[in-house]
Amino acid sequence: MTARRVTLIPGDGIGPEITEAVLRVLDAVGAAIEWDEQLAGVAALERTGSPLPEATVESFRRSGVALKGPLTTPVGTGFRSVNVALRREFDLYANVRPAKTILHGGRFEDVDIVLVRENTEGLYIGFEATIPVGDDPRAVAQSNAVVTRRGCERIARFAFEYALQHGRRKVTICHKANILKAVSGLFLETARNVAREYEGRVDVNDVIIDAAAMKLVLDPTQFDVIVTTNMFGDILSDEIAGLVGGLGLAPGANVGEGAALFEAVHGSAPDIAGKGVANPSAMLLAACMLLDHLSQSAAADRVRGALEATLLDVEARTPDLKGNATTTEFTDALLGRLG
Repeated sequence: MTARRVTLIPGDGIGPEITEAVLRVLDAVGAAIEWDEQLAGVAALERTGSPLPEATVESFRRSGVALKGPLTTPVGTGFRSVNVALRREFDLYANVRPAKTILHGGRFEDVDIVLVRENTEGLYIGFEATIPVGDDPRAVAQSNAVVTRRGCERIARFAFEYALQHGRRKVTICHKANILKAVSGLFLETARNVAREYEGRVDVNDVIIDAAAMKLVLDPTQFDVIVTTNMFGDILSDEIAGLVGGLGLAPGANVGEGAALFEAVHGSAPDIAGKGVANPSAMLLAACMLLDHLSQSAAADRVRGALEATLLDVEARTPDLKGNATTTEFTDALLGRLG
């Protein structure tokens, strides 16, 4: 198999440590990837003066696919977020966040949910303003959500196509159309229209967002694929990660028409950076999503199997999972299970 060029952004904080672990594992399974390592975040700011150097953007533009570690958003630079900038630059409109039970003994044993979040619209576009009243220059704050029919349609279609391609049975549309009748109403109306095209192939229902949050913690098995808007998806995806052990086990993908970026969705954890105790599981699972995207699913399945077996071994777990293993010890244990 010809190696595929992939942009690699190790990230900040614990990013380089977990990236090193991932590269060892992918090399062990013979992943056909040619890495192009680039900088972003604080590491890039310190070395180049920019948190998102043009060389990184150009590398991603050429490769069309990237694996990214956690990034720290620089404070006081006027740069809002490297993650947001990459989504906007490459129109990565679909955020895919799977959550599946690996560790057992918790409240829920069989969580298997994929959340599909619209990634480019809603409140997060940042159309904000303050309005002075009297002597108070910030007496009123205003934030505008912008939702387009095109944006709603393409994320809904993405969710239904994902369900078909991955053998999923149902898509749940999460919204707040009972109160936000314009922006959430347009999302619900458009998603329902798209759903009609999949009638008889994928089941569909819709749930108000606050009810969905409650239902998830009562019985997550009633959900399969969830599709929702930007801010609601941001909140629900972290809640869903909590059902399976937290963000340390949560991978994510940001997908557009011509590019896809795979990432560990947790933060850069500067408090433990350099201590050798970071958990690489989220980035390993993101790397498996990358391998699937590159039609290297056999390698992805090998990594997933070895990772799950390693996580079930209490002696191999890192401190965030109530173990005592270092990052290197965890990775060595995983590599031993690859055979």
